[in-house]
Amino acid sequence: MVNRSLMGAKLGELQMRIDRVGALAKVSSVELAADNDALELVAFNLLLAVQLCADVASHVIADSGWPSARSLSDAFARLAQHAVISASTSTALMRAAGLRNVVAHGYAGLDVERLHAASTSGLTDLRAYASEVAAWVTSQP
Repeated sequence: MVNRSLMGAKLGELQMRIDRVGALAKVSSVELAADNDALELVAFNLLLAVQLCADVASHVIADSGWPSARSLSDAFARLAQHAVISASTSTALMRAAGLRNVVAHGYAGLDVERLHAASTSGLTDLRAYASEVAAWVTSQP
């Protein structure tokens, strides 16, 4: 059985991170690159948002008794397999997991273009994830 209280807290924190990124987002990647503080805060809050998505996925998988995921991407694929999230949301979160890894591990520095895209249009994917998971949790007995 999925812990609704925990899911509510995680999804609430995810919404806070989404809002934070939205407040820091810049009109263009050039503007974002020029504001180092905003760039770092956007990267950090996106990392935390995607990590929250991964945490939610792990809890749903474990609480549902499904086989453990071997990676972040596998976790999002597993949620799509069980109709927790849509295939398109799963694909978007797999891409977000890649960005999270780049930010978390410092692979080749920050890609400002990618961070800008994530901080603008990518927030729609995070919102869809939160909405789809919340609807699934609500539908569970």
